[in-house]
Amino acid sequence: MELSALSLRLRALSVLRGLQKHPLVHAYLDAFDALSQSAEAFAARYGALCAAQFACGDASRAVLDAVHFDVNTLTDTIDAPAPALLDAATHDIEVLNALLALDGAALKAAAAGRHNAPALLTLPDFPAGASLPFRDGAALASFYRAQGYGFFAQSSAFAVQDDGTVAPIVHPDAIRLRDLPGYERQKQQILQNTLAFLDGREANNILLYGDKGTGKSSTVKAVVNEYAGRGLKIIEMSPRHITCFPRLFAETLRSPFRFIVFLDDLSFNREDDNFAALKAFIEGGLAGKPSNLVIYATSNRRHLIRETFADREGDEVRVRDSLETVTSLSDRFGLEITFSVPDKDEYLYIVDQLAAESGLDLPAEQLHLLAERFALRRNGRSPRTARQFISQQMAEQYEK
Repeated sequence: MELSALSLRLRALSVLRGLQKHPLVHAYLDAFDALSQSAEAFAARYGALCAAQFACGDASRAVLDAVHFDVNTLTDTIDAPAPALLDAATHDIEVLNALLALDGAALKAAAAGRHNAPALLTLPDFPAGASLPFRDGAALASFYRAQGYGFFAQSSAFAVQDDGTVAPIVHPDAIRLRDLPGYERQKQQILQNTLAFLDGREANNILLYGDKGTGKSSTVKAVVNEYAGRGLKIIEMSPRHITCFPRLFAETLRSPFRFIVFLDDLSFNREDDNFAALKAFIEGGLAGKPSNLVIYATSNRRHLIRETFADREGDEVRVRDSLETVTSLSDRFGLEITFSVPDKDEYLYIVDQLAAESGLDLPAEQLHLLAERFALRRNGRSPRTARQFISQQMAEQYEK
């Protein structure tokens, strides 16, 4: 495609118009503008284009990601896009593919001829990129239906930041359910609820409570990893960010994905404003929770609020009111799952499974004796203690 035509068509992006703000595409636009200016202006803009190319590493991947993460009129009408919209998307794809097919040598040659400046040919080069994996608007619509779209297509895991924004987690915990032996009944309950949620059926918010080190948080992350391929995402939110729920609801409402908002280690003081806020957001507030979002919370406390004996003093009415306040939040979770400290047999079963997975070769009697001694020296039996024990044994074998 001739450069002047490509420049005009690039400015006429419609469905994918948001890509004009992408640093690489914007750098191309600036370089095209500079073709009609001085050789010095072109050299400056071309240098910025090279910098954008090198920063991307793979221009084709960068443009594909920009298309994937975009929200536009096609994604808004993805179930039944109009023919004219698909035609416009086809135009935009053709333009982007022509842009990717342009290498630095061709752009420099055009500028050197226009400005009669052979020195421009000595500027750095960048290679042409591969075409996008779709050729027309219908194929792009199929891509969006299969892969999803928008901000949350960037990762399977996100975290709410201190300023209330949501950021993707670049390297999320890759733990899987097979890495978590034991607690089969608890895991099955969570899986059943999560599958119902993914299938669009009624699903509950879940409270996982119990002793520390029993794998509550790891189980939630593992379940998300099991079904990330079906569009399940996790958004980790600190209890101090609970007031960000309305903003989070707005950001997830238009997304094609399904979200677990993960509140880890949940605990409140009675005077904590976040306690009342979370109650309202889960159930009873004026703003409804999106149907593509559930809340999974973990806590060491069954009722999530710190109690004292003083809270239970007074007449009967006051005692009842106090107890109702304490239980009012946990009661809003439709499913409560207990993770208790394992007994000796379950603890040793977990040790055996982890030892087999790690390739730790010790006689069972010796392994169990050492595991029990380790638990006595630490904080007692738990899956976390079992994993720490196996790690220590593997380290000692390595040193030998």
